[in-house]
Amino acid sequence: MNPKEEEPRNVDIKDETAIKNSSDITAFLVNMNQAPRTLTQAQVQEISPSALAYLGDAIYELYVRMFFLWPKQRPEIYHHLVVAQVRAETQALHLRSLTPHLRSNELEIVRRGRNAATGRPKRLNPEIYQQATSLETLIGYLYLTDYPRLQELLQKLHLEK
Repeated sequence: MNPKEEEPRNVDIKDETAIKNSSDITAFLVNMNQAPRTLTQAQVQEISPSALAYLGDAIYELYVRMFFLWPKQRPEIYHHLVVAQVRAETQALHLRSLTPHLRSNELEIVRRGRNAATGRPKRLNPEIYQQATSLETLIGYLYLTDYPRLQELLQKLHLEK
């Protein structure tokens, strides 16, 4: 097989009723994506906390968007549900709920993300913005270094429908 070709992923969903409760949805979300190619620790150390937060923001929003796909909604309902979860205030709450479960190296990444948070919107308390950026930094870091651990932590989030 050509290295640039990817094997097609088979998603085993017979219909949307197969995914009816939160644990089914979470299991589907966590298992449907292939783990990304992991980088060496030296490569990851070269990536700035701001760049990790940039990546983590995208990964987090994708996870939240996928979470709200079931049951079917109108697009504007999806949008409102997702926006409520990706706001800095909600991300800060999620970080606080995950903190007791974090390992020492993950706490260090959170600290680096907090210290890198600059240029916050005026409406936000600086501490909230730092916490949200810290969560995004952690997600970006784990996406690149330890995808199974990222899956484990994402499952602990309490997304509200």
